[in-house]
Amino acid sequence: NAKVIDGDTIHLGYNKIRLHAIDAPEKKQQCTRGGKKWNCGLESTKFLRDLIGNNQIQCETNGRDKYNRYIGVCYKNNIDLNGAMVLNGWAIAYRYYSLDYVSEENTAKSKKVGIWIGEFEEPYLFRKKNK
Repeated sequence: NAKVIDGDTIHLGYNKIRLHAIDAPEKKQQCTRGGKKWNCGLESTKFLRDLIGNNQIQCETNGRDKYNRYIGVCYKNNIDLNGAMVLNGWAIAYRYYSLDYVSEENTAKSKKVGIWIGEFEEPYLFRKKNK
């Protein structure tokens, strides 16, 4: 069964899968809302965990990243989990790699859901600073 590591990484059996074209806040990352900090990274992780629940998921992988993780799009029934994470505001479209989820991001932004409820640092910038 799938083990959720964070909002864009899961373990499926022995395989680590990095969700394609999305970037979720890191586990230790905090976002701001109305001047107050909150643990958006943990919330993002929890959302993906709840989204998968006890369901079997399938992942279509396409290559590996520099950390040797598979890169893939994962599905629960017919739901694209990558897209669902962006649509619900728990990840952003990772434009550097692909424009696949830009429309989902625009929807989330306009609805102010998930991390769009306040301010946040783009996850890849957070990672760069906190190496």
